[in-house]
Amino acid sequence: MAKINANYEAVYILKPDLSEEQIAALVERFKGVVEANGSVSEVNEWGKRRLAYPIQDLMEGYYVLMTFTAAAAVPAELDRIFRITDGVMRSMIVCKDE
Repeated sequence: MAKINANYEAVYILKPDLSEEQIAALVERFKGVVEANGSVSEVNEWGKRRLAYPIQDLMEGYYVLMTFTAAAAVPAELDRIFRITDGVMRSMIVCKDE
């Protein structure tokens, strides 16, 4: 059976108190998860932004948008990794093809 790839966007918010090195390491880690079974088109770091409402008593977060193409199993694995990573406050993965 052939692999069917789709286009996805993942937006995640990192804790604002992380150092630049920690942020870079997390961005590379998530990028590596996708590149293992897909391809990353773009990683756009928006930087620190004010949140609309407090999350974990924080009013700021470091936003990152990642656009990628991968099989259906990759977003599920990426979402699992987002949930167990300490520095991630929120994340959302959307299929752009639908």
